[in-house]
Amino acid sequence: MVTLTAPTVEQHPSGLGIGEPAPRLSWRFVLDSENDNAASKNWTQTAYEIEVQRKNTPVESYHVASSNSVLVKWPSAPLKSRERVEVRVRAFGGSSSSSSSSEPAASEATAWTPWTAVECGLLAKSDWTAVPITSTKSIPSPDVAEALRPLRFRTTFKAPVSTTSQARLYITGYGVYRAFLNGKRVGDNFMAPGWTSYAHRLRYEVFDIGSLLDKTPGAANVLAVEAAEGWYVGRLGFHGGMRGIYGPDIAVMAQVEIDGATVAITDDSWQCSPSAIVRAEIYDGEVYDAREETDWLNPAVTANWAGVRALPLPSTELVSPNSPPVRVTEVLKPVELITTPSGKIILDFGQNLVGRLRIRGGSLRSVKESGHKIVLSHAEVLENGELGTRPLRVAECKDTIITPEPGQASALDDDWTPHYTFHGFRYAQIDGWPSDAQGSFLDGTIVAEVLHTDMQQTGHFECSHSKVNALHSNALWSMRGNFLSIPSDCPQRDERLGWTGDIQLFCKSANFLYNTAGILGDWLEDLASEHLLDEPGKNDGIPPLVVPNIIQTLWPHAPLAIWDDVTVLTPWDLYNSYGDVAILRRQYESMCAWIDRGVKRDATDGLWDPYAPQLGDWLDPTAPPDNPLDARTNGTLVADAYLVRVTGVLAQISEILAETADAARYGADAKRLLAAFQSKYVTPSGRLMSDTQTANGLALAFGLFETEAQRRTAAARLVDLVKDAKFRVATGFAGTPVITHALSSAGYAQVAYRMLLEKSRPSWMYPITMGATTIWERWDSMLPDGSVNPGDMTSFNHYMPGSVVDWLHTCVAGVRPLSPGWQTFAVQPMPGGGLTSAKAEYETAYGRLESRWEITNGDQFVLDVLVPANSRAQVVLPHEQGIDATAAAGRWVGSGRYRFESSWDSGKDWPPKPYRSLFDDFLDLPVEDTIIKG
Repeated sequence: MVTLTAPTVEQHPSGLGIGEPAPRLSWRFVLDSENDNAASKNWTQTAYEIEVQRKNTPVESYHVASSNSVLVKWPSAPLKSRERVEVRVRAFGGSSSSSSSSEPAASEATAWTPWTAVECGLLAKSDWTAVPITSTKSIPSPDVAEALRPLRFRTTFKAPVSTTSQARLYITGYGVYRAFLNGKRVGDNFMAPGWTSYAHRLRYEVFDIGSLLDKTPGAANVLAVEAAEGWYVGRLGFHGGMRGIYGPDIAVMAQVEIDGATVAITDDSWQCSPSAIVRAEIYDGEVYDAREETDWLNPAVTANWAGVRALPLPSTELVSPNSPPVRVTEVLKPVELITTPSGKIILDFGQNLVGRLRIRGGSLRSVKESGHKIVLSHAEVLENGELGTRPLRVAECKDTIITPEPGQASALDDDWTPHYTFHGFRYAQIDGWPSDAQGSFLDGTIVAEVLHTDMQQTGHFECSHSKVNALHSNALWSMRGNFLSIPSDCPQRDERLGWTGDIQLFCKSANFLYNTAGILGDWLEDLASEHLLDEPGKNDGIPPLVVPNIIQTLWPHAPLAIWDDVTVLTPWDLYNSYGDVAILRRQYESMCAWIDRGVKRDATDGLWDPYAPQLGDWLDPTAPPDNPLDARTNGTLVADAYLVRVTGVLAQISEILAETADAARYGADAKRLLAAFQSKYVTPSGRLMSDTQTANGLALAFGLFETEAQRRTAAARLVDLVKDAKFRVATGFAGTPVITHALSSAGYAQVAYRMLLEKSRPSWMYPITMGATTIWERWDSMLPDGSVNPGDMTSFNHYMPGSVVDWLHTCVAGVRPLSPGWQTFAVQPMPGGGLTSAKAEYETAYGRLESRWEITNGDQFVLDVLVPANSRAQVVLPHEQGIDATAAAGRWVGSGRYRFESSWDSGKDWPPKPYRSLFDDFLDLPVEDTIIKG
C-alpha cells in the first residue's frame, strides 16, 4: 500500500507567507513497511493530479503524466500577495514485476492528500504601508554606555468585524524582537527575524493572529513589541568587535491586516518606552531589572511612555524566508549540583548545548530584598574544578536578574528566561541565589532550554559500538548548536560567525542529519548578495570569509581555497541532497565570479599563485596553540587540489543548467588543471610532493591521479602514513572530511575503522574519553590533565571535525545518493572494526529509506533495506565489493522491504597493526592497546 504525505511548497517550513508566486510542490510516499506488501514493491509514479481551490472559484484540476514528485511546477496562475489557496495531490502508479521494468504492471490512484493551505506573503515592497519606528532618542544601557537599552512599543486598533477569516501580522525589525497581542505572545520564535545580510536582505515574518484578536465590536486590541540590539546594532566580531555595523537604531516595522483591510501599521502614532530588560547583548548576556518593570501591555498605564521616530522604509530587499525560525526544541534538567573548590554553585546539565536557562515561575517571588543581583554565568567546561571561562575570550556570557520591590509585579512572577541572547554551555554558575528563594536546583527550578533553527531531523545512525554512537551524537549536538539562524563556527565565544569553510566541509553531513534546504538555501542567497557587490572596485569575485560579512576591518579581503569554494560546492551538495536545480541557477553567477575572477592564479599553469596566502589544512594537530596555520601539508597543494575539483564540479553544474559554452570551457579547464596538478605534484609512480595524510587523502578523494597504478601507490602510501602515526589523526580542516573515505574507497576499510577507533590523541575518540558531548575545535581542546588548551582559539562546540559522520552514513551504514534528491541511491555497507551491527534511516525527498545490517553466528551478514516508492536502490553486499569498493555493481531493487544474506569473515584483517619504528624496538616499548572499546 502506498500513501502520500501532504504536499509542501518550495523548501518552506509551513506554507504560510511564502515569497514565491508560483511555488513548486513536493510530496513524499509512505509505504506499508511493516508488511511485505506486493502492492508497494517496485512502485513508481506514472502521473499525478493536483487540485487547487481558490477563494470563491471552482476547484481547478490538473493531470500531468510524469514520474516527478519533487518540486514540480506550479500548475495554476501565479498567486498574488496575501492570496491563500488550498491544494491537494494524488499520484497514479503501480508495481512492476521487477525494478528494471519501464512501466508498472498497473496504474492506480493513491488516495488524495488532505487539503493544504498555501498563502503568499507580501511580494512587493509597495505592499508595505508600515515604516520602521524607533525611540525619539537613543536610550543607552545603564551599565554599558555603548550598548542600547531594549525598547518597548505599542499601539491599539479595532477589528473591523466580529467574524474574521484572515488576520495577519507582518513584522520585521532592526534587531531582534517579540510581539504580543492582547497580552499574549505572538508565535514562539526566538531571536526573530534572524540574522541575514541586512544591507541586502531583511527577513519579515507572517503570523496568523486570528485566535488572539478581541472581536468584540468596538473593543481595542493592544499590539505590543519589545526589541533589542541583536545582530543589527549589537557588538559582533572578535578582538573586541564592533557595534552598530548595520545601523545605529533598534527599530520595528509591523502591519496588521484583517480580511484585506490594513488596521494597524507602525508609524509616528505609536508609543515607546525603555524596557525593564536594561541590557541585552549576544556575547555578554542580558540584564533584567525587575524594579523597572511596568504593566507595559496595558494601555491604561501611560507612565514612562513617549512618542516614536519614524524611519524611512528599508532600502534592502524584504524577504519571506524558507528557513524555519529558531525555537526551543528541548528542555534539559541539571544532572548534578557541583560545589567548586572556591565554594561556587554550578549546575551540570550533562550536555554541552546552545540555549538559555529558565527559572521556574514563582521561585523568586518570595525574595524580600529589592535590588538583589542573581548572576547566571555560562561555560562549556570546568577547569581546576571551577567554571572554565577563558575560552570565551571577552564574551561575558552572563545573565543578571535584579529583584523587584516587595510586592511589585514583574516577569519573575512567571517563568523567567532571557529573550535576546543565547549561550553555549554545559555548566551554569549561580551566584547570589537568595536564601529565601523557593525550590531546589535539581527539581526543575532551573532548566536549560535548547535553541536552534527548528529544522526537521532527517537522518539517524546507530551501531553496536557505544563510543561511535557517542561520536555521532556529538556531531549532531554540535550541528544543533551552530545552526542558530545561520551556520556558525562556534556558539559560545566572541565570534559565532558564518565561516564559509566550516559549512563547506560539513555540508554533506549536515544534509543527512537535518533538512538544511531552507536554512542553507537562504544563507547562500546572502552569500551571493555579499559576493556580487556592485560597489566600484569591490566586485573582484572574492567571496566574504564569513556570511553575513561583518569582519571587513578584522580580516584581509583575500581569496582562499576551501573557504571561498563554498560558492560552488555547497550549492552542489544541496542539489545532490534535495534535487533542487533552482539553487544551482540562483547561485550560478556567484560560482562563475569566484572561479573566473576571484582565484589568484599562477600565470604559467592556471593553478593557484604559489605566493597567495592560504589557510590550507587549518588546525593540523601538530600546529602549536598560537599558530593554527602551521600545517604539515603544503597549503598551495591543498588549494590546487580543490581548484581542480571545484572547476570540474562547475563544469557539471553548467551542463545541468544548459550553459553549454561554460560547460565546455570549465570542462576543458578542469582537464588542463588536472594535468598541471599531476605534473606539479605527482611522481610517475604515484607519490606526492607533500607526503602527508591530507595530501594523499585529497588526491584520492578527488580523483587526481592519471593512472590506476598511481592511485594504488597513493592508497598504499596513505595506509603507511596512517600506520606510522599509529592510527592517530594527522589531518586538519582540509584532510579530516576525506581521510576515511579515501581509505575505504581504495579497499582499506579496516584501516579506516582502526583510525576511527583510536583513542590516543589526536583522534576522534580522544574527546570521548575526556567526556565530550559535542565536537571540539581542536583535537586537544582539553589536555589529558583536564586543563584547557592554551590557544586563544579553543572551542568545545565546533562541528567541522565531526564531518567523519558522513563516512558513518555512507560507508558504515552504506547509504549515499546516486542521483540528485536520492531518487536512486546506493546501499553498500562496509562492515569492519569489530562492529556487529549498524543502521541508518533517512527521510529522502521520496520517503524513508533504511539500511540495517548485523553479523550473526560470527560469519553471517544480514542486511535489511527499505526503499521508498518512486525510487530505486543499488544494493552491494560486502563480499561483492572487492579492492575497489566503488566499482561493484550489485543489484538494483525498487521500492519495498528486502533482506539479503551472505557469508562474511568479520575478523579478516582486524585489527590492523601499527608500524613499529627502530626506536620502538630499540627501547623495547610495549605495543599498547589503544582501540577504544564499545
